[in-house]
Amino acid sequence: MKSLFKAIRVTWLYLWLSIATIILGIPVMIAGMLSRTGNLAFSISKIWAYVILAVSFVRTEIKNKEKLLKGTSYIIISNHQSHFDILALVTTLGIQFRWIIKKEILKIPIFGYALYTSRNIFIDRSNTTRAIENINKGVDRLPRDAGVMVFAEGTRSSDGQIHEFKKGGFMIAIARKIPILPVTVNGSRRVLPKGSLVVKPGKIQVVIGDPIDTSGYTTNTAQELIDKTRQAIIVNFDPEYIP
Repeated sequence: MKSLFKAIRVTWLYLWLSIATIILGIPVMIAGMLSRTGNLAFSISKIWAYVILAVSFVRTEIKNKEKLLKGTSYIIISNHQSHFDILALVTTLGIQFRWIIKKEILKIPIFGYALYTSRNIFIDRSNTTRAIENINKGVDRLPRDAGVMVFAEGTRSSDGQIHEFKKGGFMIAIARKIPILPVTVNGSRRVLPKGSLVVKPGKIQVVIGDPIDTSGYTTNTAQELIDKTRQAIIVNFDPEYIP
């Protein structure tokens, strides 16, 4: 009986994923092709995120939103616990930003192309030099005031802890003097842990940390910036978060 209930929940979610992607994916692609900024496509994608959260019975909340200044471009650095981190961040931050995404996502029908036309940044994670080049090219395509979202761990945490950060997003922040916005996500692993297909109803919390000025850092002191950002995220991290 328990396995049947799980199968029903998985079927329910993937049915809605398919419906929402088909219905909203095409408008996102059209908006992305017609717009020079990708802002409209990003805004439409928020509807997709709201739908998936609603049908999954997952709620979100954001803390310290006043620390996020609208009209300012950020390299947004977040921990990564679950696929639902994406939905929580899209629906709570309230600003335009684009993702740094592994290139394999482009192969997903409709969804991958919709992300591309929205001016998200696709990288080859196996080649650090080329990844940084792709990020630079992607940043050049962004509209004014749009930020870049980076899961600096590179992949979802398998044990619930915050692992070491990769350099890519930080090197761009230093080179372009873009401030870093540290963001902590709590509770998403309880909703959908890595390796699971079963979504549990719950609440995801997004916590904004103090923006970090990158103007005083160089490539030689990049590790100091990485460590400072990681610590800012850890301070607000609650692996046992229960709303």
